[in-house]
Amino acid sequence: MEPIENRVAQGEIEVYNLADLWDDRPITELDISTFLVEGLMLKEKDFRAAVGDHDWSQYEGEHVALYCSTDAIVPTWGYMLIASELQDTAQSTTVGRTDDLLREYFTDALADEDWSAYEDLPVVLKGCGDDLVPEMAYVHATQKLQAVARKLMYGEPCSSVPIWRRPQEHTSPDDAEAVGVKKPDLPSPNA
Repeated sequence: MEPIENRVAQGEIEVYNLADLWDDRPITELDISTFLVEGLMLKEKDFRAAVGDHDWSQYEGEHVALYCSTDAIVPTWGYMLIASELQDTAQSTTVGRTDDLLREYFTDALADEDWSAYEDLPVVLKGCGDDLVPEMAYVHATQKLQAVARKLMYGEPCSSVPIWRRPQEHTSPDDAEAVGVKKPDLPSPNA
């Protein structure tokens, strides 16, 4: 009996896994209504005191999403003040919820990628089963890979959905002569 060959593993298909971009750090959603008077009103003196008294070290190395759970009107500088406190502590800080933070994270990570490694190769954009990666990351990766890859698929190498293929350059019969075939000497139609 001959050994079973894994032709997928032996092929030239490259797998791009968006989940590999994630740094596995925790995400914390920080509700800034706790810094407001009765959770609704930002009084500068009280706000600054609450921000100054807060233990920011608890967010060491985490991704922090700042949001307000109440209908309070929070001026931009309020978010800026908190972000300045997190600057040397948190891995990243954004305004919004977890989904917003993930979108921003993956946008930045994809912008930093070296796409030349996928030049003229068939690429499978690995999917299926990772809830962490936002859909927009798949769209951005598709656009980036389409600029360099020969073919793009989604899923797993053994079971993928074709997404895009670079059009093949066709040459007309007049552009290339067949080897070993002599063109007949025909009279010109204008003669």
